[in-house]
Amino acid sequence: MSHDEKRAGVSLASIFALRMLGLFLILPVFAIHARTIPGGDDMLLVGIALGAYGLTQAMFQIPFGMASDAVGRKKVIVIGLLLFALGSAVAALAPDIWWSIFGRVLQGAGAISAAVTALAADLTREQHRTKVMAMIGSSIGLVFAFSLVAAPALYAAIGMDGLFWMTAILALAAIGLVTHVVPPAPPPPEGPRPPFRDVLLDTRLLRLNFGIFTLHLVQMAMFVVVPGLLLSYGDLPLASHWKVYLPAVLASFVLMVPAIVLAEKYNQVKPVFVAAVGLLLATLLVMGRGSTSFMVLAGGLLSFFVAFNILEAMLPSLISRVAHPNAKGAALGVYNTTQALGLFLGGTLGGWLVKNYDAGAVFLCGAALSALWLAAAATMPPVPLRRAIAAAPAAHGILETKP
Repeated sequence: MSHDEKRAGVSLASIFALRMLGLFLILPVFAIHARTIPGGDDMLLVGIALGAYGLTQAMFQIPFGMASDAVGRKKVIVIGLLLFALGSAVAALAPDIWWSIFGRVLQGAGAISAAVTALAADLTREQHRTKVMAMIGSSIGLVFAFSLVAAPALYAAIGMDGLFWMTAILALAAIGLVTHVVPPAPPPPEGPRPPFRDVLLDTRLLRLNFGIFTLHLVQMAMFVVVPGLLLSYGDLPLASHWKVYLPAVLASFVLMVPAIVLAEKYNQVKPVFVAAVGLLLATLLVMGRGSTSFMVLAGGLLSFFVAFNILEAMLPSLISRVAHPNAKGAALGVYNTTQALGLFLGGTLGGWLVKNYDAGAVFLCGAALSALWLAAAATMPPVPLRRAIAAAPAAHGILETKP
């Protein structure tokens, strides 16, 4: 990787990390905190509060992605971070569950994921793109691990309103990285953009979009029930949940590296991808059948994080590889919209299932969707090989030679 590619990868991963830290600090403690505020005793509303962020993400990812194709990635990212900070402030001042939901809705309006991943694709050559996406994914995973450790202590020290104010401050700090650290974006490719309908209905992209929808639906639904299961069956107080989360997340990083190397260095992208989806399905089936066992829960979390990290790194790289060069922002907008829909529906569906059935139903519902994804992944066309690309500095454009 060139100096500019490394700089782009580190700075964009940091922007994602700062933004996601604010979100993840809420995840391990909100379901417990909600019991202390008006309306928070309804698990369906708690699930909606967790997933509401994804609803407005779904509404704005495509417009933000298309805008980044037209007016520039950085402008769109700054506007999105300002909206996210505003939503955090509203949530910090929320007196009840309904205002918490409204704050989460405003947070989601800062839909910058498509613009950030499109900028990462712009600034990196294709043979290094999965590495950069893995850097972004790994930074998110590290922040998630940190949040699981720090959230209970921070919640005890500064409360839920303090966590939301911290989220707002981190979003504003990320703006400084965008304006002063991220390398300048290269000029857009010449030629017309394909019609949006072509991007939306591309069958290769549809398979990948369904995958990210399923992955994040499962993640959000799980964390409606996992904190309560650790309390009930692990006899672990909230402040000790990191003893399960942290080893699982850190070990998953170690285990994902050989898979990424096998996929990219040895052109085994499809076999590794399909195997990771299969691991996700097997994990959910086991957790659904034995969700009252603490050991099954802990082992399942490790297995889930391994599959999640591999897929989180590979999916955006595949989208950028398959999409038309002049429509990467639009394609990643659709991709991140389906991701956000998964977040929203995962929180809502998880809350409804645990309210009307039990925790096992949450895992088994995720397994059913994962089985559909496995069928789609196993039958997808061969993944395009990396194109040969001249070693020009990434920040000054990428010269593609031959397929």
